[in-house]
Amino acid sequence: MKTLNRFKSKKVLVLGLGKSGYAAAKLIRGLGADVTVNDRSDLSKNDHARDLKATGIRVVDSGHPLELLDGIDLMIKNPGIPYTNPMVQKALELNISIVTEVEIAGLLSDAPFIGITGSNGKTTTTMLIGEMMKGSNYAPIVAGNIGTALTSVVQKATEENVIVAELSSFQLLGTREFHPHAAVVLNIFDHHLDYHGTVENYAEAKARITANQTAADALIYNADSERVVTYIAEKSRAQKVPFSLKTKVADGAYVSEKVIYFKDEPIMKADEMGLPGEHNLMNALAAVAVAGVYGVPKQHIADVLRSFKGARHRLEYVDVVQGRTIYNDSKATNIIATSKALHAFPGKEIVLLAGGLDRGNTFDALIPELKKAPIKAVLLFGQTQKKLLDACEKASIPVIREVENVEAAVPEAFALSKPGDVLLLSPACASWDQYKSFEQRGDIFIAEVNKFR
Repeated sequence: MKTLNRFKSKKVLVLGLGKSGYAAAKLIRGLGADVTVNDRSDLSKNDHARDLKATGIRVVDSGHPLELLDGIDLMIKNPGIPYTNPMVQKALELNISIVTEVEIAGLLSDAPFIGITGSNGKTTTTMLIGEMMKGSNYAPIVAGNIGTALTSVVQKATEENVIVAELSSFQLLGTREFHPHAAVVLNIFDHHLDYHGTVENYAEAKARITANQTAADALIYNADSERVVTYIAEKSRAQKVPFSLKTKVADGAYVSEKVIYFKDEPIMKADEMGLPGEHNLMNALAAVAVAGVYGVPKQHIADVLRSFKGARHRLEYVDVVQGRTIYNDSKATNIIATSKALHAFPGKEIVLLAGGLDRGNTFDALIPELKKAPIKAVLLFGQTQKKLLDACEKASIPVIREVENVEAAVPEAFALSKPGDVLLLSPACASWDQYKSFEQRGDIFIAEVNKFR
């Protein structure tokens, strides 16, 4: 890890004590900074807060007092805290530099970065790239939005490693000098507009992933996405490596006659992949393009695509129980993710479990997908139950049941299905109305399914 004097004796405020805040605070403190951590929650019983205090870091909880900004040189903000937060607004007024831990990690890392962003498919693609890069001259470390703070891994990463980082728009918006050697942009949909305001602002945040790249770097991008091309690829200075499901892109990755290619060299048959669904084929092409750029042998790339079964909670194959094939797609927290999941099982009838946090949107955009998909029944729960009920009725779903939660939905799903069917949890909503996280929701789903073994 690089040791930079730029943080020595600087007054740094870490806003939000999550995984990234904890790791960043410890790291910056070790580089000689005067660190204060602030969180709106009560941290009196928080182990991380106690540990930080033991190292001489000041911890202020239960609110965001503006006086903490007095004399502050740098704010390291939790990505999920919006810029409308009064503390952040005041910091902007005071011209205090505001970054996320991605920026700190990028400045300190000896290892190069492969950064992956997009509205959907980030986690699956990041994991695929991590597995493929094991066939390169680098030892990959997978981190970032996938669950491991980047500031915790840069301390052990060397020039022999490559950090494969899943990056959200929230994280990227707080970068200034971050410079990945390879940047991957999967897609841009109308997501997180409550945070960014407009799709243009959202795209600009995503574009930060390539803002500091040069011709010595690579931008791997979705040539089928007009927004990705217009907002990001056309403006990038990096070497451009496209991937496409629609077009033969000779300088990138594509599918032709059901075979996956990279730079016109065949890799494997597309139907041999371990992951179902056209959207996962697109994720695979992105990963193939990255691996191709790094010279990973074709056989290793193919082996990974055949054996990889997916990220946890992202169209995760669970098992066959009483003849039903079970998939946990709890990470499908929006309409687009669920739409893709519904078309991942050609020739199979689906019992769908859906619902969750109401963010104010309707589900009209889901209606055409519900009509096209082979759905025999839907179980609805959570705050969006009535809105989804309306969409399902408009889509003429034959059986629609309202249930209290996932726990109640699983036995109903078994009762309404037969051997050969797919039972799919793909909520199209966030989980926070009834569960702490989409992970908890998915784990509960699997636990309830296991009762039918």
